[in-house]
Amino acid sequence: MALSTARTTARATTRTSLKSRRTNRRLAADAGLLFLAAAFALPLAWVVLSALDPDAGLKVQVPDGLTLDNFDAVLKPDITFTPLLNSLILCGGGTLLTVVCSTLAAYPLSRFRSRLNRPFLLTILFATSLPITAIMVPVYALFVQVNLIDTMQGTIFFFAASQLPFAIWLMKNFMDGVPKELEEAAWTDGASSLQSLVRIVLPLMGPGVAVVTVFSFVMMWGNFFVPFMLLLTPDQMPASVSINEFFGNRGTVVYGQLAAFSIIYSTPVILLYVLVARRLGGGFALGGAVKG
Repeated sequence: MALSTARTTARATTRTSLKSRRTNRRLAADAGLLFLAAAFALPLAWVVLSALDPDAGLKVQVPDGLTLDNFDAVLKPDITFTPLLNSLILCGGGTLLTVVCSTLAAYPLSRFRSRLNRPFLLTILFATSLPITAIMVPVYALFVQVNLIDTMQGTIFFFAASQLPFAIWLMKNFMDGVPKELEEAAWTDGASSLQSLVRIVLPLMGPGVAVVTVFSFVMMWGNFFVPFMLLLTPDQMPASVSINEFFGNRGTVVYGQLAAFSIIYSTPVILLYVLVARRLGGGFALGGAVKG
């Protein structure tokens, strides 16, 4: 009887100890997540508060009075509208070209087996690790030779080329999840490979296309170095380069206007994500697509 009571007490003690350890681990994880959330929230809070603060500085502080003067100062064609339009043209054109080319490149890699598939994939994987600064000098020299320097189309081509390697990898992985039997049925009905790609594969891998679109657009939208090097005319500069104008000489910065411009500059990316959010969460509902 005493032995049984001792075992019961030991088990209860062990359960209490395990529960206490789990609680401590959960609290530690929650504390870590809260710290990371604060690290991300503080810069965002500074941007929002400084955009409404007439005397904005480097500190995160609640403004004494709210004002929209900072937005009025930056909402001008030469400061905001023209650079944003240039950014939309460059990033939109580059994203469209990236999605189309990565789809056409990923399709044969996903659907046809060849000895060259793996070497090609490893080559483009290596291309993703090349720093952009290491290839800008030969690219600049090449663009000068082919008269693409200081042109929007040349910058769009380079944007697309720089994003293609990783976009092909992503697109191929998503395309592998679409059953080939669906295409074979379409081929039996007389469809070509291009028709089956457009009418069957792409609609079924909508989340994959959305991921590649968002990833490519965001990477191009925040790119400063490429347009800064390839574009020379101020009227063609995108917002990622024109934001540098808010940093004056000798460390003088108009923080309120910088924060207001940052909010406006971030809006297209947020809107793009909202538009494709449903696609991103849709998933591939292909479990029973080939049954029967």
